[in-house]
Amino acid sequence: MTDAAKVTLYHSPRTRSQGVQILLEELGAPYELHVLNFKLEEQRKPDYLAINPLGKVPAILHAGAVVTEQVAIYIYLADAFPEAGLAPAIGDPLRGPYLRWLALYGSAFEPALIDRSRKVEPGVRGMSPYGEYDSMIALVKSQLAKGPYLFGERLSAADILWGTALRWTTSFGLVPPTEEISAYIERIAARPSVKKVGKQDHELAAAQEVAAQS
Repeated sequence: MTDAAKVTLYHSPRTRSQGVQILLEELGAPYELHVLNFKLEEQRKPDYLAINPLGKVPAILHAGAVVTEQVAIYIYLADAFPEAGLAPAIGDPLRGPYLRWLALYGSAFEPALIDRSRKVEPGVRGMSPYGEYDSMIALVKSQLAKGPYLFGERLSAADILWGTALRWTTSFGLVPPTEEISAYIERIAARPSVKKVGKQDHELAAAQEVAAQS
């Protein structure tokens, strides 16, 4: 394995970067973690700001390219490691729906949840990226009803994004744990990759707590 083939994931436990690590496991991609301790504000130090000036994770470095923004990373990685079959190829009828649901997460779903958590009204419908919260949740439920995954029997990188995101958003009470949503979360959570990364993340978070107190 060459260094160019390996993915470096800039990661902090209990953040969105956990989902990217799960995706890397699902893809069977060679990777290493560059761990940042947010409690020590390592994400604000010059070395990391040179990677992502916004001071956020996840970010990846692969084959000389830096990729930031969660959805962009999912698209990039699933295409970079096609052998895993987690990204419909261009020409596949599912390519469009797959990209749609990846983009929908960042462009509509997260804004809806942020407004909901802050008790902010979406404002004028024509200027809202999601319309209204209830419509956004209804759309998610409708898609998941086609199960077991977003696109029926076919697991994709989009499922790793949505499955991990719905897990934490329901735990914080931002998304209602309906029958469709709960079953989907459990299905993704049962995957070996999720269990492995979850255990590692818990241990890493505990170690960072100790480091921050010393």
